Amino acid sequence: MTCSKERVDRAAADQKTRIRTLNDQLRRTGFGGRMVMTAGIAALPAHEIATILLAVASFDAFDGNNDPWGEHDCALLHVGDRQLFWKIDYYDRALVNLSPDPADPAVTTRIMTVMLSEEY
Repeated sequence: MTCSKERVDRAAADQKTRIRTLNDQLRRTGFGGRMVMTAGIAALPAHEIATILLAVASFDAFDGNNDPWGEHDCALLHVGDRQLFWKIDYYDRALVNLSPDPADPAVTTRIMTVMLSEEY
């Protein structure tokens, strides 16, 4: 019984690690999904958008409060005097339903949304 539980726990940890790795890849590089911004972000001057996207890409202050599941899938941050929020959602490849397995890029389309916190 213990061996079976250990295998399940290990599989769950491996899945979480894979999700976190794929999320970090999208956030840092833009590779592995789609990145979108809300109208509030898009209305900002280009240099502010660039600064915001760099801040999101370099964000690494994950903790139990902003990352309770350890997937690096969302965070609140400040860039200058703006409070921002970004989040990653997992859809099936057709973008119709949620992904059946967010750890598997063959069946998942990741979408990262960057927004002003008041747009959430």
